[in-house]
Amino acid sequence: MSNESKVDCGRRRLVVATAAVGGVGALAALVPFLSSMLPSERAKAAGAPVEVDIGSLEPGQMITVEWRGKPVWIFNRNPSMLETLPKLNDSVADPKSEKNMQPAYCKNETRSIKPEILVAVGICTHLGCSPSTKFKKGADEGMDSNWLGGFLCPCHGSTFDFAGRVFKSKPAPDNLEVPPHMYLSDKRILIGEDKKGA
Repeated sequence: MSNESKVDCGRRRLVVATAAVGGVGALAALVPFLSSMLPSERAKAAGAPVEVDIGSLEPGQMITVEWRGKPVWIFNRNPSMLETLPKLNDSVADPKSEKNMQPAYCKNETRSIKPEILVAVGICTHLGCSPSTKFKKGADEGMDSNWLGGFLCPCHGSTFDFAGRVFKSKPAPDNLEVPPHMYLSDKRILIGEDKKGA
């Protein structure tokens, strides 16, 4: 009986060791398989949606993320920035966003889902340069004294307001593009997909 116990104990250790090695091997094979299901860098560049945490984005701050190889601005406009928008309706080329440069749910005065958060592709619609921020009013940043703040494309002088609307008589033909996007929560945005695409 004691010999059989020794054999059973040895067998048991062998079975446990084999199962452990098999489990580790299965896990090692599963990890690459599961990671292959995540979008690759190439897929992200080709248009896979990008999830962004905006929980720490303070009013007046902007962050830039990459989607489809383009810079996308996420800009938390403060109340004084939003107050400038109706004042500029006569100065911008497409005040009601009639041209199809944004999803239908952003065809409003702020060109956004939530009034304070602008999501826009940071590429000038003239020749594809990247505009710079000129958030201060007046001549503080080398702009006209009646400047209320917004964006300036330094290449050819196109200017955009805080909603990405282009001013009249500028080289850029259209407002900045607003990509499809949706809120996953109050603090997370998914760029590149909206409710219709979800």
